[in-house]
Amino acid sequence: MTATKSGFLAGLTRTDGPRRDTLRRELARDRAKLQPIDARPKLVLASASPRRVALLAQVGIEPDAYRPASIDETPLRSEMPRALVTRLAIAKAQAARDQIANDRDIADAHILAADTVVAVGRKILGKPEHIEEAAESLRYLSGRAHRVLTGVCLLLPDDRVRMKIVDTRVRFKHLTKPEIEAYIASREWRGKAGGYAIQGLAGAFVQRIVGSYTNVVGLPLTEVTALLLAEGFPIHFNWLKAGQLDPS
Repeated sequence: MTATKSGFLAGLTRTDGPRRDTLRRELARDRAKLQPIDARPKLVLASASPRRVALLAQVGIEPDAYRPASIDETPLRSEMPRALVTRLAIAKAQAARDQIANDRDIADAHILAADTVVAVGRKILGKPEHIEEAAESLRYLSGRAHRVLTGVCLLLPDDRVRMKIVDTRVRFKHLTKPEIEAYIASREWRGKAGGYAIQGLAGAFVQRIVGSYTNVVGLPLTEVTALLLAEGFPIHFNWLKAGQLDPS
């Protein structure tokens, strides 16, 4: 075989990933060498949701960076709610990873991503885009029990996946036409799964909730803190530090 032909075949069989992936893998592989063992892990949130940012702040978690991931959230044909939130949470984490993978300051960060859907049986209620969709969603939820599912993905620096799915049951009272019209007029439904925000005006619609309240808001804090604590994030230290700074 000639040298030219050998070189051509070698080029065809190369498996090198793009540079952005290579840097992340290098940092993950050399993590113990580059950083002291007790160094604070870094965290990137794959979202710009004010609700999720506020929930994390509530338990003393402040991400090092925010990298919102814009992906197609359309369910696949016959896709079940649990499968959907799992797929989308992982996809969001991977999209954020690709944004930071060549950024030496945060390329080796943990990435936290989440996706929340409202479901009644197999029917998935997404984020309404129009007033008519929002009103239809509220009419459908009126007097019914529904589920709020959130898939939480923590992508480790070596790209291993830690995944949790949280399922909360919520029951709405029967909604009157004036109640639905007033809520739609408030515009609070925009960008909300199922067309409502439990932490806002729609709290008046809820008769019963079984499970995590923060999950319905947008991020299940019990599960998120457990995932981060397992990876060495100093969440409890931040609590102690906050207590020391409190003059009272």
